[in-house]
Amino acid sequence: MPFPALLVLGATGRIGRVLRHFWAGQGDRVLWQGRSRPPGAEGDWAVFDPLRDIAAAASAARDRAAILCLAGVTHAQAARGADLADNLRLAEAAIRLGAVSGARVLLASSAAVYGNRPGLLEEDRPSAPQSAYGAAKARMEAQGAELGARLGVAVTSLRIGNIAGLDAILGGWRPGFELDRFADGSTPRRSYIGPATLARVLAELMQAPGLPPVLNLAAPGTVEMGALLDAAGLAWTPRPAQDGTIPEVHLATARLAAFTSFDAADSLPQTLVRQWRESSA
Repeated sequence: MPFPALLVLGATGRIGRVLRHFWAGQGDRVLWQGRSRPPGAEGDWAVFDPLRDIAAAASAARDRAAILCLAGVTHAQAARGADLADNLRLAEAAIRLGAVSGARVLLASSAAVYGNRPGLLEEDRPSAPQSAYGAAKARMEAQGAELGARLGVAVTSLRIGNIAGLDAILGGWRPGFELDRFADGSTPRRSYIGPATLARVLAELMQAPGLPPVLNLAAPGTVEMGALLDAAGLAWTPRPAQDGTIPEVHLATARLAAFTSFDAADSLPQTLVRQWRESSA
């Protein structure tokens, strides 16, 4: 099935850079959006502010089958004064573009909406965010779904797990890195996905009919953070697990499996590390 005509909002961010690397061969099938064009960036670009340049945004969305909204405010940006409410504003802008262009809309959400919930995290569980960022993403999902229903736009919120290399472990490693370790000797476990696998799965979701309103996006199972650092050959020092450390965030992937498939190797620390290094080359 051919790659759909796609508009990617927020293509200058970290996930956008990953997709630009792996989707480089798609040519004009992908239109990348940013408030500026990064130096040396290849492909077709539309430079505008989705919250202010309404005419430019509508022109960019014309004849696009899908809109992937990566634009938003992260933890780190919020700490520097950015407004987390922009996550909702940007999602609503994407949905309004879907209404005028006929495109369906996929919103980048986060596992942070689940908060500190034990067990397998299925999409039907009520959100219970513990951080301001998670709460902002939960509002984005709920109000985005309401707006999509009102405007007749198919909207799917993607609750993305840790992406190898964009996380606080591989991506945040520095000499002298310390990692929480629990009394049983284990380190926190998280649902992960490698950059190449992420790009492949997103491409398949763009072409899949009948996506649900909410979808977890991760490789099956969980990965222990200490094992991930070991696979990368990155030294770390254990420290007693701090109060509030979440032992496990395990995203259910049964719903996702209806639209894509995974190899057992996709969940291995060695695979995650290899894909991270390939995407950074």
